[in-house]
This record gives sequence, C-alpha cells and structure tokens, in this order.
Amino acid sequence: HVQLVESGGGSVQPGGSLRLSCSASGYTFSSGCMGWFRQAPGKAREGVARISIDGTSSFYADSVKGRFTNTRDNAEQTLYLQMSSLRPEDTAMYHCTILSYCDSWSYARWGPGTQVTVS
Repeated sequence: HVQLVESGGGSVQPGGSLRLSCSASGYTFSSGCMGWFRQAPGKAREGVARISIDGTSSFYADSVKGRFTNTRDNAEQTLYLQMSSLRPEDTAMYHCTILSYCDSWSYARWGPGTQVTVS
C-alpha cells in the first residue's frame, strides 16, 4: 500500500535551517508530482512547495519563496524540503503529498507529517 513517511523536523531558532525528507513506498514515485503542505494549530492548511515529476521545475508559495528548496531523488523514492532562514511563522506540521495534478495544490495522498518549531 502507498506510504509517505516524513522526517527531519525539530526545533530551531529563528534564522536556522532544517531539511525535511519524505520517503515514499508502495507506488511508482517517479510517476507523479509531489508537494509539501503545512498546517499550524488553528490555521488553514497551506501549500508550501510542489515539484515536477523529473524534479526540474518547482513552485513555491510566496511565504517561503527564496528560503525553501524542494528536490526529489526518484531513484531513492525520496522528496526533500531544505528550509533556511526559518521564521517563527514557519512553525507547523509539515506533510508531503502526492499531487493529483502538477499545476495545482490538489493532492491524492497525505503523509502523517513532521513537526517544525521555530522559536
């Protein structure tokens, strides 16, 4: 069955960096676009970054543009999110997703998430 497992979250000070990973299994990872979402308590779910099937094209939310970088390793079936210049408002649970369409935030699958706390 399809599994998405995020890791790499933690607590950092403002200005710090973290690298999130998402290990995928149970399907052909290289067949679909992937995305990262985040959700903070009491706030709406927010699409953060999405990446094309071959990893050559990414789209970022304005809130993270220039600070976050989305990459993927299709051979390792892993998605990454490098986060730098972190801010307290980046605090949230981060989830990787299998996107339904490469040009939208519509998703088909959602991982359990990894917590990022910036304070």
